[in-house]
Amino acid sequence: MGKSLEEVHGSVVTQNKKSVFRKILAFFGPAYLISVGYMDPGNWATDIAGGSQFGYALLWVLLMSNMMALLLQSLSARLGIVTQRDLAQASRETYSPFINYILYFLAEIAIAACDLAEVLGMAIGINLLFDIPLIEGVIITVLDTFLLLFLINKGIRKMEAFIIVLVAIIGFSFIFEMIFAQPEMGKVIYGLIPSMPNEAALYIAIGIIGATVMPHNLYLHSSLVQTRNFDRSNVGIKQALKYNFIDSAIALNLAFFVNAAILILAAATFYKNGMYEVAEIQDAHRFLAPLLGSKWAPILFAVALIAAGQSSTVTGTLAGQIIMEGYLNLRIQPWVRRIITRLIAIVPAVIVISIFGESVTGKLLILSQVILSLQLGFAIIPLIHFVSDKSKMKGFHIGKVTQITSWIVATIIVSLNAKLVFDEINGWLETSENPLLLWFTVVPLAFGFLILLLYIVFKPFIVKTKTSILNHSPHNLKLQFSKTGIYSKKEIAVSVDFSNADEVALNNAFQLGGIDAKYTLIHVVETVGALVYGEKIDDHETLIDEKLLNEYKNILSEKGFKVQTKLGFGKPNKVIPNIINEGNFDILVMGTHGHTGFKDLIFGTTVDKLRHKISIPLLIVKN
Repeated sequence: MGKSLEEVHGSVVTQNKKSVFRKILAFFGPAYLISVGYMDPGNWATDIAGGSQFGYALLWVLLMSNMMALLLQSLSARLGIVTQRDLAQASRETYSPFINYILYFLAEIAIAACDLAEVLGMAIGINLLFDIPLIEGVIITVLDTFLLLFLINKGIRKMEAFIIVLVAIIGFSFIFEMIFAQPEMGKVIYGLIPSMPNEAALYIAIGIIGATVMPHNLYLHSSLVQTRNFDRSNVGIKQALKYNFIDSAIALNLAFFVNAAILILAAATFYKNGMYEVAEIQDAHRFLAPLLGSKWAPILFAVALIAAGQSSTVTGTLAGQIIMEGYLNLRIQPWVRRIITRLIAIVPAVIVISIFGESVTGKLLILSQVILSLQLGFAIIPLIHFVSDKSKMKGFHIGKVTQITSWIVATIIVSLNAKLVFDEINGWLETSENPLLLWFTVVPLAFGFLILLLYIVFKPFIVKTKTSILNHSPHNLKLQFSKTGIYSKKEIAVSVDFSNADEVALNNAFQLGGIDAKYTLIHVVETVGALVYGEKIDDHETLIDEKLLNEYKNILSEKGFKVQTKLGFGKPNKVIPNIINEGNFDILVMGTHGHTGFKDLIFGTTVDKLRHKISIPLLIVKN
């Protein structure tokens, strides 16, 4: 598997620094890229809605979310530092392809929802500052694709510096907003005590959690920490973990300050003046000048909004790249990836704004954050499992107290989401003109995701993670053959997948052909890239597979066998028959892993399809 964000992997040197301060500074940066996701336009919408409707009452939700975020981001950083795998790569190595495709799909939905918030936030900021219509503002946001491309080519440190400047703009803007608003500090402190005014507050609270603890940030952080080149000894890893935790603590507390400032601003202006329905960013901007008596308040608000949208969009793109490469092992040009992601967000935004008008942007922003919150469990639970795994973490697994705390956080988030989903579906069933349609579509889908979530939670407790069978070293092959004997086959094809099953398949092939037969080793690259691009694919996994296939050939040739290789791309049950039918083979030998139950049905179907498509005998041998 390739390196995460390969173009900047290990590009920041942290060793040989003259002072401790410079060494610590070398590690600082990744968490600031993470922190912008915690102050993106989606947060603004939920914070404004929470402050205007419930005053300071939901401040404690922000504080709790920030503490959750710090815990989860530190776990994400730990995974990347210790294993040199990002969360998507670790999932790909742990779960079956079927589960990984679903997790990838859910992660992409989260990226699209996040991007929707960034598109709307940027467009609203442009509209407020330059009076450009909202739909045109949405279309202008496509241009930031090229900004990311420029920044990534300049190196990760330049990108981090750019993001820190934007974060500083947001921070300074809200320092002045607080001076203008003059909040009641007694009520601010009282708002840190947990309370839930009503059911509507729960929806906003879940939106705040979804906006604060963002699933794509967990993927992103586990990758960004790998941009640091440090001593891989136990002492070096411990030092990297410590400095990255400090980095996260500072950056996320800055994000908490911004979020709290937005909610306090809404409470001190709108809620205080009885304006409980201000949920739209545009309304908040319009009312700030008359309520605070300063023309600078709305200008600073719009500038901070554009900075928040722009910084979030850069990190969202990186997260999308990490998720695609990690789950699918598919690399595409960042600008192509960015445009695809941006269009997925722009198209629904333009359609909804065109049909319902600009007044629905606040509802769209809050909905995007709730979608993010719903996806959280599918990122958090695998992360907790991975960092608790002693073998995977090589002695740097988290302790029992941290494990229990992490599971409590996951339980809170999943429980809140489950209640939200239940209430929403229940409401739809009660108000729908055709409830039967919902019973046959939405309800089964919800149960399907619940089963997937339970599977992810309990699988590692029931079945211990097996060591990956892929990329089995060719040098470990135990070859058994005799130079004496009677052999019937002259042209033998052997399907190999670089697992332990190859050993059994090759030894059975030798029993049929001996030293004088000609052997063709067939391997099929099954990545998504191979399915889409075929033999034109040039990804990391294809290079690895090609190298292993040549190693097999060299080892067997040295032992006197006549060997050639054939690399195919796509689905084995389609590619292997094409190779076999184009050649002049006597028999095809395949190894299996001795699957049972459901897997047996799946692999049995594959073998059946293959058997019917080839015109020569097929020998299946179990490992």
